[in-house]
Amino acid sequence: MSSVSLEELALAYVARFATTAQGLARYCRRKLRERGWEGQEEGEPSPDVAAIVERFVANRYVDDGEFARARTGSLLRRGYGMRRVGQALDAAGVAGEDREEVSDAALRDAALRMAKKRRFGPFGADGAPPGDRAVREKQIAAMLRAGHGLDTARRLVEAPDADAVLKWVEEAREEG
Repeated sequence: MSSVSLEELALAYVARFATTAQGLARYCRRKLRERGWEGQEEGEPSPDVAAIVERFVANRYVDDGEFARARTGSLLRRGYGMRRVGQALDAAGVAGEDREEVSDAALRDAALRMAKKRRFGPFGADGAPPGDRAVREKQIAAMLRAGHGLDTARRLVEAPDADAVLKWVEEAREEG
């Protein structure tokens, strides 16, 4: 594989998938490992992956900030909390300066979305928080695994009714 063919593979990759600079570098190194490169047997150096990634970033084919915004929004819409969003961005290789702050209202909306989807707390079958302590603890644990804070999880699961949760979410929207 030559530098030109590696760059063509990289271009096809970024055209098809959203990725970060670190993700593109991983992809290019993996392709070189799998396919080898021209002159490998003669001891010639591999194509310069860092230069390819740098060109792609300069041409804005790869934009870590935009990737972070899109991934954060996607995970919040699916009901995940900030800790889980941070883990996903860390795994993708997004640096801290490319991440943006998420409002308290967006985090509360995400928690509400998860509670509704999973039928937690007052969004359960009977419209009231579960009376069984074990069930409440399981629901809180699920929200913690999804990246929400303990206070948020407790407030949602132990809310007296859905209106109290909606009011709590609306308060954050008005503040922010």
